[in-house]
Formats: sequence, structure tokens, C-alpha cells
Amino acid sequence: MKFGVVVFPGSNCDRDMQDSLQNDLGKEVIMLWHKDQDLSMFTTDDCIVLPGGFSYGDYLRCGAIARFSPMMKSVIEFANKGGKVLGVCNGFQILCESGLLPGVLLQNANQQFVCKNVFIKNENGETLKIPIAHGEGRFQADDATLNELEENGQVIFRYCDKEGKFNVTANPNGAIRNIAGISNKARNVFGMMPHPERATSTALSNLDGKKVFELLGLS
Repeated sequence: MKFGVVVFPGSNCDRDMQDSLQNDLGKEVIMLWHKDQDLSMFTTDDCIVLPGGFSYGDYLRCGAIARFSPMMKSVIEFANKGGKVLGVCNGFQILCESGLLPGVLLQNANQQFVCKNVFIKNENGETLKIPIAHGEGRFQADDATLNELEENGQVIFRYCDKEGKFNVTANPNGAIRNIAGISNKARNVFGMMPHPERATSTALSNLDGKKVFELLGLS
């Protein structure tokens, strides 16, 4: 599997993602500039990554301007053909703005930027420690959308405590139903606020990020 990492003005986790994929996971990575449109070097077995950061300075709404970049037109077409797409933090926001994923990411409930390790639980019941760093990560959607996400198994990660229990204190941003990450119905587009690329190195004493890529079929 080959990975393409899109670089927007204001991206600040693009090189972190590249380093994680190349050096920790041993993957081929191609950096993609936001003004380009060519994805012909990728097949639907490959993955395009929208990294974290502050694309276009987070003006208007997070991800609202990036959604209209030339590269995103190609990414949307790639996803609609079945290609894999992963959006992390700001990338998750861009996916929601582009309509590839439902819902929105709003300002954290405490109205503060949060940067720390949190615990998330996947749909298989495994608890993972993954870093977060965001000011607008509070996932919200209407009840009908939320119910549909849960019925289809599209909620891929929820915030939990160290023991894997879901509660208010374990939720770092006030996300509805403790949702930390979701997928589309076809299970080829994934968005999450936590940063798995920051937990794939022994130097950081945390390899739980590798399990995230494995669980999403991106390892």
C-alpha cells in the first residue's frame, strides 16, 4: 500500500505523518501539494492522508477553505471510486466540510486548546492511548445521523478512560456520545481527532498508533 500525504498552507503534522508511515511502518509515501490535482500514481488499494494542522489558518471554519483546494477535488473523486482516505485532526475537519463524512467538528466544550494523551476504544473493545492536540474537536451531528452511524458500525473510536469505560471525564472536548472517529458507509474513508502518527515510535514509548493503522486496514 502506497500513501499520499496532502500538504496545505498551515499543515503542521504532514512531516510527522510522513516520518511515521515511512520510518515506523515502512511504507512508501508521496507528498502532495494542495494546488496539484494528479493522483494517477495511486490505485484504490492505496491511501490518501489529510494531516493535522491549521489549513489556511483555520479562517472561516476549520477545513472550510481547504475543502475547495484543487487537490481535494481529486481526493473526493478518489474516495468515491473506492480509494482509501484518512483524515487526522484538521484532516477530519476537512473530510466533514467536503461531505465525505457526516457531522461537524465544533469548538471544544471548555473553549480551550487541548494537548495531551487520551484513551480511545475501538469497535473491537481494545483500549489505546493516543495523543490529541486540537481546539475544535467536538464532534456533533443530529440524532438521526448519530443513530445511523452506530447502526452501521461507522463509529470507529470513542473516548474512554484507562479502563475502557465511557464517561464524561474521559471526554476531552465534549464530543457527542464520546465519538473520536468515524468512517463512511463504504468503510474506505476514515476521520479521527487523535493523532496515531504520534504513537508509532519506540522513542516515544508508545506504539498504540500502529494498532490504529492496523485496525483501519492501513498497515
